[in-house]
Amino acid sequence: MFSNIFSNIFNSNKIAKMFLSPKNYAKKIGVKFGENCTISTKNFSAEPFLITIGDNVRILKGVSFYTHGGMWIFRKEYPNLDYFGKINIGNNCFIGDDAKLMPGITIEDNCIIGAGAVVTKSVPMGWIVAGNPAVYIGKSSDFIEKIKKLNCETKNLKKADKIKKLLSMEEDKFIKKEFLQIK
Repeated sequence: MFSNIFSNIFNSNKIAKMFLSPKNYAKKIGVKFGENCTISTKNFSAEPFLITIGDNVRILKGVSFYTHGGMWIFRKEYPNLDYFGKINIGNNCFIGDDAKLMPGITIEDNCIIGAGAVVTKSVPMGWIVAGNPAVYIGKSSDFIEKIKKLNCETKNLKKADKIKKLLSMEEDKFIKKEFLQIK
């Protein structure tokens, strides 16, 4: 009897959401994903089985997936009105903190989605998009060439060594952003 109660409690998606890691929660509720993925969000729609994620994808915290829209305002007049869209993410993609992925989009391979982006349209292979709504920022291939010139080689250092190295570096080794153009 107790094993049935225990099993029922932990089979509940609400309980699973509280206690499972984001990746294990995604797997439990039916999100399909490939190899070597890091998933740090639990914000999946009511239809997580419509979400497919490729290999080598990094999804940061706060990312939200939407597979349906806001039809409730029309339900009085159209009680059965509903629509859905699958979300497909290719291989080697990075989805930044708090991005929102809307129904029906495809993010092709080698894409970067900026933090807070609202992705309302599909993203072609190798693009970087950001903003609300998300707009084209550049190509991921151009970005990597720029960043390789700034490589600090700290990835595998211990924290104390990383801090020491970063605090001793010349200013020209840090990335700097341009000022906004004011019209």
